[in-house]
Parts: sequence; C-alpha cells; structure tokens
Amino acid sequence: MSTLLFILVLIVSFAVVLYFLRPSATETAVQQHLEHIEESRTVEGDGTTILRRDALSTTPWVDELIRKFPGSVELARLIRQAGQTWQVGSVLLLSLIVTVSVAALASLAIPSIAFSILFGIAAGSLPYVFLFIARERRLRKCTAQVPEAVDLMARALRAGHAVPAVLEMVAKETGEPLAGEFRIVHEEQNFGLPLRDAMLNLAERVPRDDVRFLTTAILLQKETGGNLAVILDKTAAVARERTRLHGQLAIYTAQGRITGWILCTTPFIMCGVLSLFNWKFERLLFVTPTGQKAVYIGLFMMAVGILVIRKIIAIKV
Repeated sequence: MSTLLFILVLIVSFAVVLYFLRPSATETAVQQHLEHIEESRTVEGDGTTILRRDALSTTPWVDELIRKFPGSVELARLIRQAGQTWQVGSVLLLSLIVTVSVAALASLAIPSIAFSILFGIAAGSLPYVFLFIARERRLRKCTAQVPEAVDLMARALRAGHAVPAVLEMVAKETGEPLAGEFRIVHEEQNFGLPLRDAMLNLAERVPRDDVRFLTTAILLQKETGGNLAVILDKTAAVARERTRLHGQLAIYTAQGRITGWILCTTPFIMCGVLSLFNWKFERLLFVTPTGQKAVYIGLFMMAVGILVIRKIIAIKV
C-alpha cells in the first residue's frame, strides 16, 4: 500500500511541476517564430538541401532513433496540427511511463495480467487522445475562419494587392489559429518556396475541404489565369454553405451522438461507482473465467456499437 501511495504522489508531483513550468502563450509564439526563421540545415549525401527537417527530439541521437520507428512522422504531423509544441520523443516517453505505471498499479489490484496490460495501454493512449481532440478543435476553428479570410483576400485583390501581399494581410488581420497558418505560408514564400508548394503545405497542415478548395482555386488561377477575386467570392460562398449544412447536420445528429456517449461511458462509470462501495463485487469480473469472458464480449460489442453509431451519424457534406 505504501508503494502504491508513493507512486501516486510521484505522478502527481511530476504533473504539478510540468504544469507550472509550461511556457506561456507569448513564449510559445516566439519559439515557433524562431523555429521557422532559423538557419537551414545542410544535408550530406546525394546532394544538399535548404529545407529544414523538423526535429522529433532535442537530443540528436534520440531524434535519429525515433525516425526509424513507424508512425513517428505521422505523430509529428498530429502534434503540429493540434497546435502543440511537444516533441515526439516527449510524447512517446510520457506514454511509456503512464502505460508502465498504470499497468503496475492495476496488477496490484487485479491478478489478471491481460487486464493489467489493457488498463496500461488505455492509460498510455491518453496523450494521443488529447492530441486528437486538440487537433479536431483547432481544425474546426480554422474551418470557421476560412470564409472571412477568403472574403478578405477577394477585397484585397480588388484593391490591387498582389497575392503575396494578400497572404500577409490575412496572416495579420484574421484570428488564430488560421492566421498562424497563413503566416507560415507568407514566411515560406519569403524564404523562396514557390507559391504552389507553400499552398500545398497549407493544405497538408490544415486537412479540411474548405482549405483544399481555397488552395485549388489559387493554384488553378495561377496556372490557367482568370479573375481570382471572382473565384474567391464563389469559394467563400461554398465555404459558408458548407458551414451552414454542417451546423444543421450537427443538430439533426445530436441525439445519436449523445446516445453514443451515454452508451460508451455509462458502463465504466457504473463499474467505478460500484467498485467504490463494494470492490469484491466488481472484482469477480476480473478474477473469474466467466467474468473475464463477459468483459471481453462486452468490450467487443461496445466497439461494434460505436462503429455502427459513428457510421450512421457521419454524414459527409
């Protein structure tokens, strides 16, 4: 019992220290700006490149080691899209520590190794769940700001501004997080990157249909010609209509989404509440063969139900 209490106190202490040592919003913005304007690296091999490779860890040998693992580049992209300044190595280390700690704590109360590992994996996936939630919220904010940004671009073009100046204007006059993405586009152009590559990078950082429509419109006008202001007006109208339809669909599917959340969370909440009052009653599910089979079947059926509900309410516009 004393060992368990020591581990809990240690985890809480580290969490408090990390919370108070986190950088402020100003420090984060300055650091991101410095990372984008720092000197480019020279890569030896078949040739040289002026493109800066994003670091996955602050330690060089750890960075090279992490790059060999599958999914490290995708995790780095997820962190960028979530608007976080974490390193890939820090996320992997945190996930590993949480997985091992929770699995060790669960093994003290549950004799089943499989359930202990399952609880550890579930707890270790929490950083990834947080990143996915933060990414979805940030991308939704970007999508909501696209019509306003496109209107601003159309007005600036009618006023006689060039496309690079229009991108800089959007970066300065729109709100975050979309302003930061256009700021990156403007800085990439200042560094000599072609407009096509800069816009494709924007579509990769913000993988939303409205941003893809904007990117396609700008690149199509650049290659074929035409009145870009008129094209942007139609793009803004399409983006607003899509936003309106998304709002209506969110209302129509609210009952299904709430039902899914209730069905997913109620079993775990009831299990926790009953365990507080009578742990021996719930313990039978984890120590007896029949209880373990019931848990496995229940988790499988819950996963199937989640997929079915998600399929029903996931309506593409």
